[in-house]
Amino acid sequence: MKVLIIEDEKTLAYEMETFLKRAFYICDLAHTCVQAKEQIAVNGYDFILLDLGLPDGDGLDLLSLARKQNPDAAYIILTARGNLEDRIKGLDLGADDYLPKPFSLLELQSRMQAIARRKFSISEETIPLGDFQVNLQKRILLHGNSEIELSRKEFDLLSYLLLHKNRVLTRMQLSEHIWGTFADDDYDSNYIDAHIKNIRKKLNVFAGTEWLETVRGVGYRIRK
Repeated sequence: MKVLIIEDEKTLAYEMETFLKRAFYICDLAHTCVQAKEQIAVNGYDFILLDLGLPDGDGLDLLSLARKQNPDAAYIILTARGNLEDRIKGLDLGADDYLPKPFSLLELQSRMQAIARRKFSISEETIPLGDFQVNLQKRILLHGNSEIELSRKEFDLLSYLLLHKNRVLTRMQLSEHIWGTFADDDYDSNYIDAHIKNIRKKLNVFAGTEWLETVRGVGYRIRK
């Protein structure tokens, strides 16, 4: 998943980036309102982590703008502001959670996982996928008692499609949210298609993958 970290304390921002990258998130950084607006205008995000006390503007105003341009993102406010009024206003503007500083990076990750479970209606640790089972936290794909070995990118691709099941995702969307960059059309198509081909090949050894659909000229979908 793709995350935008908006934090003017650079040491904290880099610590968050390093920690979340180790947890397989794709991260962009912004240290000011201006930088954040530039990122939000051209990129789609799954999570936006927002400090309210930015040097060139109010984080609450930025939150309101970001919600209009990235309505599907989940928002967590990270700030030293601890008064009740700020918390209520942030939540009223559409924030999903509020985490006052100082905070544990493990707690941040836990809250992000909790939001993802609510957002994607995940109630169980293991998610059924045709004749397979996917454990998103442990990053394991099972068929019965057999664990199927996928590369990091293959698992990221399969799990992202699973979280958005029944929704057609374009090759560009998949590239941006999993690899963190836009590629030109030919490169993007070949790269995503090659990974989908490898996933199908590995899974078809165990069971059919009719639920993994190619939508011609558009992208891919996992059909429930």
